[in-house]
Amino acid sequence: MPGSKRGLVAPQNTILDSIVNLVRRNNWQDACFILANSQIFESPIIYCSDTFCKMTGYNRADVMQKSCLCSFMYGELTDVSCIDRIKQALDKQHHAQLEILLYKKNKTPMWIIMQVAPIRNEKDVTALYLLIFKDITALKQPIEEEDNKGGLSKFAKIARSVTKTRSAFSGFPSNNPATVENGRPVSTSSVNVVALPQYRQEGPKTPPHIILHYTTFKTSWDWMILFLTFYTSIMVPYNVAFEWKTSDSIPTLATDSIVDIVFFIDIILNFHTTFVGPTGAVVSDPKVIRRTYLRSWFVIDLMACMPYDIFNAYDQKSESMGSVFSAFKVLRLLRLGRVARKLDHFMEYGAAVLLLLMSSYMLIAHWLACIWYSIGKSEAVSGIEYGWLFRLGRELHSPFRYVAPPENWTLHLARHSLMGGNVSSALASYSGFNDTAGNVTARLAEWGLFGGPPHQALYVSALYFTTSSITSVGFGNIAANSTNEKIFSIVVMVIGALIYATIFGHVTTIIAQMTASTARYHEMLNSVRDFMRLHEVPKALSERVLDYVVSTWSITKGIDTSKVLNYCPKDMKADICVHLNRDVFNEHPAFRLASDGCLRALAMHFVTNHSAPGDLLFHTGESVDSLCFVISGSLEVTQDDEVVALLGRGDVLGDQFWADDYAVGQSCANVRALTYCDFHSIKREKLLDVLKFYHSFKNSFQRNMVLTYNLKNRVRKCTLNTPSLNSNLERRVLLSSNQREEHEKNHLFFYHYFVYYLS
Repeated sequence: MPGSKRGLVAPQNTILDSIVNLVRRNNWQDACFILANSQIFESPIIYCSDTFCKMTGYNRADVMQKSCLCSFMYGELTDVSCIDRIKQALDKQHHAQLEILLYKKNKTPMWIIMQVAPIRNEKDVTALYLLIFKDITALKQPIEEEDNKGGLSKFAKIARSVTKTRSAFSGFPSNNPATVENGRPVSTSSVNVVALPQYRQEGPKTPPHIILHYTTFKTSWDWMILFLTFYTSIMVPYNVAFEWKTSDSIPTLATDSIVDIVFFIDIILNFHTTFVGPTGAVVSDPKVIRRTYLRSWFVIDLMACMPYDIFNAYDQKSESMGSVFSAFKVLRLLRLGRVARKLDHFMEYGAAVLLLLMSSYMLIAHWLACIWYSIGKSEAVSGIEYGWLFRLGRELHSPFRYVAPPENWTLHLARHSLMGGNVSSALASYSGFNDTAGNVTARLAEWGLFGGPPHQALYVSALYFTTSSITSVGFGNIAANSTNEKIFSIVVMVIGALIYATIFGHVTTIIAQMTASTARYHEMLNSVRDFMRLHEVPKALSERVLDYVVSTWSITKGIDTSKVLNYCPKDMKADICVHLNRDVFNEHPAFRLASDGCLRALAMHFVTNHSAPGDLLFHTGESVDSLCFVISGSLEVTQDDEVVALLGRGDVLGDQFWADDYAVGQSCANVRALTYCDFHSIKREKLLDVLKFYHSFKNSFQRNMVLTYNLKNRVRKCTLNTPSLNSNLERRVLLSSNQREEHEKNHLFFYHYFVYYLS
């Protein structure tokens, strides 16, 4: 598909995926994390992982916009000094690690190893705080609890506690190893600064030893592989049929050895080259690349680059066997299917198909010409002088001459071969010959086929016959005379009829069928480019539009979903819509109690949307008239150019349309896509119509639907423009939101009292 030849390579902000990969890479399977905005007063939480919600019992709606100090998890036994250390780390924006006692939502205490790490943006300014939590409650159980139960000795229990503590710390990267005192770990700062991602948009990253498939080097290499593939598929049959390559053909052997080395290098490069996955994303994971190549083209490529000519190099008697093994190099022709998929980098898809079809036609004609010559030569060597080779030699005034061996020579040679002898010993033991060993070779050279036109004339004549037989019935100047030649001519005519019908008769139809979607794709791109050029749209905006069009095409494949659904009856259309929105219905508890009829009614009104990095889903001040469910990707919610929330898979944003006292309001924030995102949305009017009809489901929906972020709510932000919040004087100047509201009420009261007094 031309639109996805490079994959989805637009710069993306993959902060969430990078942190998740960091956690997995360091084997923190049971660790969880939260992200907080360092540029807003009290650093509110803008994202929390699913493992954090499972560990603490809080859902995202409970945690969002609360301070990253996690004061909502404090209890009676929470150490005040640990809280001060967290505040100090946030104020000074440095790394810290400590142990702290926190409480779950059900007030269950738990010991936590907390790590605080700042995340910087492209301007080297701290934009976010990353807080990683790991539950070590099992390691904090006092030894005295098991004293009454008996069992291990006190020394053994201390040793077990130390072992568990070290295993708990082993998952965290550390420059200073953790120490243990009295069976309890001592806190150390152990956050890996190098591994921390940055909050910025970046292009697809690849490991140092991975090559991008769309680079200039890889494109040039693929063209060279394509050329060498055609060279191999042409020369191998020619060498086998005309015996052009022998042990004395040093240049030909050297050329083939170089080709084998190039194909072996190509195998190595394929283990380190990215490819476009089914979703259009560029796959750069080395393990996935190797596994995919091993399952696809590795066996064929390995068989194609084996040094079969080694038989010719070391054993003169194995030339025929070496030629047979060399014929296996034609397996490289199967690589044309993989290389042909890259031709659309440089030409239209229809031209690439036409080029492959014509090349295949000439290649088949070449193979048939080599077979035609082999048949004529085998019959000429057998002494048949009415074959096409003898006739061609007489017409070209360069006749063949055949010298037959003595009678019973063939039978004698066969008997001698069964006894383990060779040709030389058979000749020496043949009756009637008393030649010495030095004259054996000369005697053998006197028998066989001699004379005839040069190889070039023979090959051109054979190719002329096969080409004329494929495209027509031939012209008769080169004709089949013997039985084997006539059988082969019949086969060639049958194959020619099929090739002619396929390539020449239906080439237009094939190209039209194969390039229908491609033509629509190029027509759409040309229309978009013409529109941008006509209205002088800025270059940055034009690139965003083109990237969105290409990414949308890579997902939908140019298929109009609404058009396909209109082909189906209402019942079938509802079933398909439920299947398309299954991620929304299965992941959100608000839909669990919905009946089948209710789900089908809701699914008919859901719309699947796709957005590219940088696209705005909601603008500040516009009406919030839809409810959005994020299926994949990451979203950024900004208010006054500050990030107030990061949303990912499973999050819901919009407004509480279903509330009884609801009034249509405006969005107080911008919602921007950080990566390629897919989300399902439903309009307010459609949702209310379904809830109005299904009364029982309405109550369940109102009770269980929780918005991850309400776009009508405005986050109150500190108005003092200070670089830091370190001094106590600055903290006194900054007023909380409740205090500001109280001051506004007092001013309003005195204003009305003053106006009343004057009147």
